[in-house]
Amino acid sequence: MNQKSKYTLILVVFALFSWSCDTAPTDQALLEGLKADVTFLAADDLGGRAIGTEGEQKAADYLAEEFKKSGLEPKGTTGFFQPFTVSKPTNPHEEAVIGTDGEGVTGRNVIGFIDNKSENTIVIGAHFDHLGMGGQSSLHRGDSAIHNGADDNASGTAALVALAKLLKHEKHSSNFLFIAFSGEENGLWGSNYFVKNPTIELSTVNYMINMDMVGRMNEEKTLAINGVGTSPSLVPALDMVNADSLKLVTSESGIGPSDHTSFYLQDLPVLHFFTGQHADYHRPSDDSDLINYDGLLLVVKYIDRLVDQLDAEPKLAFTKTKDSSGDSPRFTVSLGVVPDYLYDGRGMRIDGVSEDKPAQAAGLMKGDVILQMGDSTIVDMMSYMRALSAFQKGDSTSLAFERAGAKMEAKVKF
Repeated sequence: MNQKSKYTLILVVFALFSWSCDTAPTDQALLEGLKADVTFLAADDLGGRAIGTEGEQKAADYLAEEFKKSGLEPKGTTGFFQPFTVSKPTNPHEEAVIGTDGEGVTGRNVIGFIDNKSENTIVIGAHFDHLGMGGQSSLHRGDSAIHNGADDNASGTAALVALAKLLKHEKHSSNFLFIAFSGEENGLWGSNYFVKNPTIELSTVNYMINMDMVGRMNEEKTLAINGVGTSPSLVPALDMVNADSLKLVTSESGIGPSDHTSFYLQDLPVLHFFTGQHADYHRPSDDSDLINYDGLLLVVKYIDRLVDQLDAEPKLAFTKTKDSSGDSPRFTVSLGVVPDYLYDGRGMRIDGVSEDKPAQAAGLMKGDVILQMGDSTIVDMMSYMRALSAFQKGDSTSLAFERAGAKMEAKVKF
């Protein structure tokens, strides 16, 4: 081969290499990345990723490196990182103080940016911290153990990284800000700090997408989407992009126990994606081998299509919703069940029963659908909560429920 031919071959190889590096990742590559990210984040070596621990720092370093490899621009206050310190009050009636001064526990948000030279920015977020060895939020009743939090929320964090890889290679008219939040498990600390100390102008934010527990999609391919009432543009777009025939279960409220709430309270449209509660929630058994990775990829691809669809819209109008937190009845007793948040039929379906609680004593089981509590008919979650609020400790009542198609009754003592 002559010198000219060699030079031409080198140019062709270089061009092919450059092209391959600049193309969007395949589904297979995304799937492998999701598995690798969840496996790393939910490994015992990270000790449960509690805020302020070495494991949380290792997770933050890993995510910063993934953002860098994806071609994101650092958008923290120190490179990709936005450190914050939380001072816990000695008085239980006072709130924690979140800032950068004083003593306390220090966490780090990890923030990357895709600058498409737009006036509007879409925030995509997921919290990466978890419970460490357990603590008050743990539902584990045995000895102290590592809570790896594969679904909660290594799954959402892995989806965040996957979306960064996809959106970096797509043409959009919006900028993208990717935020991995810390301190969510302690009270939305990281997202609370960010919205009060944003690293971009908050007025440029169009809407916020939050992924929290998206790794356990069921056989019906159910995907819960909360916050659909926070802009009139959201609901029409959701079905338009449902190319994978997902079963979408939606709720309007922008308030919920995850980081989208911090953005909603700044009058920004939000969406929270969630694949449902399960028996491993806040327990040491929430491990990476239980993740439905094919389902997790479906969530990533759905959000990617949704972003593309909404990109054709003008800046979204914000709508206040009738927030469940403000309307929720206050109750002093618990039945001791985990509701099935993906159930959209009549009644309240039980997804789990806690030990040594009234429901277990009454013989209730996972899968039972509560239809009546005392004089109250149960048609949905809110009516269940209202009915529960009428009882005090020591009260007894009758329950009507359905099990495997059969109507049954039980007596419950709170």
